[in-house]
Amino acid sequence: MKYLHTMVRVKDLEASMAFYRLLGLEETRRFESERGRFSLIFMAPPGQPECPVELTYNWDGDEALPSDSRHFGHLAYEVDDIYATCAHLQANGVTINRPPRDGHMAFVRSPDNVSIELLQKGDALPPVEPWASMGNTGHW
Repeated sequence: MKYLHTMVRVKDLEASMAFYRLLGLEETRRFESERGRFSLIFMAPPGQPECPVELTYNWDGDEALPSDSRHFGHLAYEVDDIYATCAHLQANGVTINRPPRDGHMAFVRSPDNVSIELLQKGDALPPVEPWASMGNTGHW
């Protein structure tokens, strides 16, 4: 068995792609079906095209989105500096739902309400403010 990809449906393709770019992912391939009226955009971390998230966009809309999406679970990415990553996301308007109080783990949500787990590479960083005392926002 070989892992291929994770698929998430998106309502606003440009907003979703911008969010995943903030995480550091880049477009690795794209498929557009005029007949099926959908686009598949694969985005992966640099140098890891074998680990993509597939953004599925229905051209005629998808009124079921955004839903809670908690039945999906979450996507998880390892980052070099969880504090810098969260600060970058926050500076670009992303809500940090579960701040990295422990220097190890944080959660954010995509524009389509997909839960994204961020994990510190290696050992947890020492707790620092403002993250150490920041409470959760919403659910993750």
